[in-house]
Formats: sequence, C-alpha cells, structure tokens
Amino acid sequence: MQLGLSPKKQRFVDFIRDFTNEKERPPTFVEIMDGLQFRSLGTVNWYVQELEKEGVICREKGYNGKRALSVFEKQMNNTLPLLGLIAAGHPLEVFENTDQIEVPPSYADSSNYVLRVNGESMKDDGILDGDHIIIRKTETANTGDTIVAYVNDEATLKQYFPKENHIELHPKNLIFKTIKVDYKDDFRIGGIVLAVFRNYGRK
Repeated sequence: MQLGLSPKKQRFVDFIRDFTNEKERPPTFVEIMDGLQFRSLGTVNWYVQELEKEGVICREKGYNGKRALSVFEKQMNNTLPLLGLIAAGHPLEVFENTDQIEVPPSYADSSNYVLRVNGESMKDDGILDGDHIIIRKTETANTGDTIVAYVNDEATLKQYFPKENHIELHPKNLIFKTIKVDYKDDFRIGGIVLAVFRNYGRK
C-alpha cells in the first residue's frame, strides 16, 4: 500500500468511513457523489479504482447482493518516527529509542518525520514549547518557509529568508534575535515544517 494519501483521496476515504460508522452501512456511489459534491458518478468510480489499486478500500459483496465499499483501516499505517528534540541554539537531541507518533493519514509519508519542540522562539507562529511538528525532509526551501536549519552543526527552528549575500533565520518571538548566516558559516536545511500538533492533556 502507498503511504500518505493526497488530501482529496483522504477526504474520499474519510467520507466512506464516517458514513459507514454513522449509518452502519457503506455509502452508495450516488451518496458519495452527493456528499462530496462531485458532478458525475465517473469521478466516484475513478477514486474507487485508484484507492483499490493502493489497497486502501475494497469492493465486496454487501447489502442486497450489491458491491459494498469498505476501508482497510488496519492496513493504513498512519505513524511517523519521532526522531528527536529541537531547540534554538542547541544541537538536535536525537532520541535513542525512536517512538512512532500517530499523524493524519495525509502526512504519513516516508519522507516525513516528527520532532518535539523545546523553547518559545516560534510561539507567535503558533508553535509552542512541547509541541510536535511534522517535517518533510528536503535540502531546499522557499522564502518564508519555517525550516529545521543547521548552522555550524547546531539545529534551530526558524523562518527562512535568503538574501543576496547572506541568509536570515527569523524567530517568531520578539525576545529572540534574528540569526544571520554568511559564507563563513556551515549551513544546511534539514526539512520544512508541514504541520504542528499538541497534546492538551500534558502538564
């Protein structure tokens, strides 16, 4: 099975699962078309065929002898590795034992991983101390992206602003200073922040 469904495919799967849980039966193609506001049954059929190929849903004998849809929940591995702890101005603390963190299915891609945030340098961007962030591995980024940056082997979480002769890494907290990276520094990008989530029950 392919991990990491596109948002549109995930929306399709979520509709089937939610409908089945609520109605105690799978939806018909017409109900899917109406529920997702598709213009034709052909669109529904395309999604079904594509998701069957990916091993996410199947059609089996259902009510009144019709072909019913079901979602292979147990086959959907919606977890990512929690690799470590990131804080401003300190080396990335890599966890010795890698835990698996449950994430929304659309983020469960092999190129993604999770870090836990330590510190308040990005709090005005909604990233708080203790939050978990989903990172996409990449060595490039666009202006304004929030990135995992390595500067002289120290990891930090900042907004990325490349300039003509240097790079600026901006915090989102007024008490922290912008980091200026020039040609003398060893700099690389470890990934781009895709999402942030938190456990409201933590102390």
